[in-house]
Amino acid sequence: MPIDATLPYDETNIFARILRGELPCKKVFEDDYSLAFHDINPQAPLHILVIPKGPYVSWDDFSARASEAEIAGFVRAVGQVARDAGLVAPGYRLLANVGLDSHQEIPHLHVHIFAGKKLGPMLAR
Repeated sequence: MPIDATLPYDETNIFARILRGELPCKKVFEDDYSLAFHDINPQAPLHILVIPKGPYVSWDDFSARASEAEIAGFVRAVGQVARDAGLVAPGYRLLANVGLDSHQEIPHLHVHIFAGKKLGPMLAR
């Protein structure tokens, strides 16, 4: 089934369950708008997920429906997590998959922060 902003938010997705405290996570940051934690299946030496606390399916959904405070808080959280982890100088990659073609697996907006090694090209050629 394609993931898209027109789909209703699924309250049973894994990130919603983490936000409700039903599932554990290895938290690295939390504020009123966002939660950041280590990915359980890391794709780089450092792989952190940052999610908004609101029920948003994708970046498109979030940018259309979130309040100005939620948007600012989420964007600031991503930057804060990267700074706190010491990633600014060596560099890091941000990735947010949206929809079926991008292989979005969980229908809750999330940004991946990848770091800890040279990551190579963006896409396989």
